[in-house]
Amino acid sequence: MQIKNYQIILASKSPRRQHLLKELGLHFEVRTKDTDESFPPHLQGAEIPEFLSKKKAEAFEKELKPDELLITADTVVWIENQVLNKPEDHADAVSMLRLLSGKMHQVFTGVCLKTTQMTRVFSAETKVYFKDLSDAEIEHYITHSKPFDKAGSYGAQDWIGLVGVKRIEGTYFNVMGLPMHELYQELIKL
Repeated sequence: MQIKNYQIILASKSPRRQHLLKELGLHFEVRTKDTDESFPPHLQGAEIPEFLSKKKAEAFEKELKPDELLITADTVVWIENQVLNKPEDHADAVSMLRLLSGKMHQVFTGVCLKTTQMTRVFSAETKVYFKDLSDAEIEHYITHSKPFDKAGSYGAQDWIGLVGVKRIEGTYFNVMGLPMHELYQELIKL
């Protein structure tokens, strides 16, 4: 799939995002920069990953060429009016999974498409319902899957998703870190 005359740049180390773009048939280059992922405390829900995806794109502002299209994304887990980002350590991962256990939470992914001429930011929301997770299930998952690079300490495509996710409302790929339907709709508008 070709998007106009743009060379696509994915600014993400996430193997899941890279895999999803390949599945879409896009040819792209991966470029990454370490970006401060702090955000203003008044932001809520989808506002957080929208802000962060735009912030990540702005880090490339001075080096983007006119024929390049940059894609940045950020995913957060939102529960009880708080954001769960990537866990800091094992104990943090346990704490997050205990909080998610037996409850519904929202996954928001913000995406920024940027060229030298435009910046477009959008997001998607998915509701995820977890069964009650036992401490043994939580320990097994963290020990074997090491979900330290995942918002909320889990990947729906991992073991915990197979045994713990009862229901999803919205796009599954959003929970994996890139809302593919929404992204495709935005790309074909270019």
